Amino acid sequence: MPERDYETFEAGNVTLQSGTVFPALKLAYKTYGMLNPAKDNVILYPTSFSAQHYDTEWLIQPGGVLDPERYFVIIPNLFGNGLSSSPSNTTVPFPSITYHDVIAAQHRLLTERFGITKLAMVYGWSMGGMQAFHWAALHPDMVERAAVVCGSARCAPYNHVFLEGVKAALTADPAFRDGRFVEKPVAGFRAMGRVYAGWAMSHAFYRDEVWREAGFTSLEDYLVRAWDATFARRDANDLLAQIAIWQNGDVSSCAAFGGDFDGALAAIKAHMLLMPGGTDRYFDVRDNEDELGKLTNATSAVLRPIPSVHGHRAGNPVNNPRDFAFLKAEIAALLSN
Repeated sequence: MPERDYETFEAGNVTLQSGTVFPALKLAYKTYGMLNPAKDNVILYPTSFSAQHYDTEWLIQPGGVLDPERYFVIIPNLFGNGLSSSPSNTTVPFPSITYHDVIAAQHRLLTERFGITKLAMVYGWSMGGMQAFHWAALHPDMVERAAVVCGSARCAPYNHVFLEGVKAALTADPAFRDGRFVEKPVAGFRAMGRVYAGWAMSHAFYRDEVWREAGFTSLEDYLVRAWDATFARRDANDLLAQIAIWQNGDVSSCAAFGGDFDGALAAIKAHMLLMPGGTDRYFDVRDNEDELGKLTNATSAVLRPIPSVHGHRAGNPVNNPRDFAFLKAEIAALLSN
């Protein structure tokens, strides 16, 4: 792991949405750029599944998608990622955490540590995109813009089933005993990677052997080097905790909206950019199409599918210039509103 370069917000003993008290909750975060005197140049950039800020900060660069010379960018690390409170660094049994708990902690970070009351944009990919949607609904007067990249306002049934397959592959390892991993699940990590490889990329990606563009010599070479060890760098119990957050994601599942999904989306006032991957298999374009029609009070709401064969990974286009250019142009247009 890289040398520690982040800070920690000590939230204290926090009562979660479930009613459970989480003792000494910790939110790890990193900032980029400078907060201006008006404190209105803030972009919140929450992390995605299994990612730490090290994995996603490549998007923050001068003249890039998120420009630290113009904006004060904050990456809050999602609970369960090994930096913020997670099963791997918590001595007590890890409780059920929801996106609503996540946003509540992030809100405290922004207001208590920085005095921030306005967000120029919340930008997120995948689980980060789900957080962006939650932010826009839960704090409509605070969020000016939200970019939901390959994300949704709730976990769709198809998405839930995909994650059931991921969990089943991981927990089939004999290291999983009595509801938790007691050692590193070597076979489980490989099985999880193989399952993920089929869902994360598209039919066309494999049909056209697009993996060759990245220097892989065969399909098996791609699977071994790109997927077999992808998740082995993380703690397996941490991964299960994040999958639980993901599967239970729903902006309306809270006291404020009482399960009224349409009402939760109607509460959003921000400029909304929904940018699904055109070939994403689990954050399906059709879910964003449905959500778009419910954003009745948003200042603006547009749907811009990424025209890519890279499936879900189109939203995190590392070494993918075409998708990166599309992403950059759409975010620039959003920020110009």
